[in-house]
Amino acid sequence: MKPLQVSEDILPIADFKARASEVVRRLREHRRPVVITQGGKPAAVLLAPEEFDQLAARARFLTAIDEGMADVEAGRVLSDEELGASLKEALGKHKA
Repeated sequence: MKPLQVSEDILPIADFKARASEVVRRLREHRRPVVITQGGKPAAVLLAPEEFDQLAARARFLTAIDEGMADVEAGRVLSDEELGASLKEALGKHKA
């Protein structure tokens, strides 16, 4: 995602309502978020679907890393041999 350009990417809600189609088209072209303000304060952020998907995937990845690190710190780990035996057992049960 490209960085926000304050002069172009912050819009009052009234301007967004009047130019919604143009704003949505611009989202995809420029790959920058658009901040919608209401009463002079940020109220919403619009992203192109691809940008949202990328942010969501990155968040899931970082969460998985955090969970893995917590498992390591808590001692919830298996050796290669233990993992192999566990997988062999689990896969063997599913074949039958």
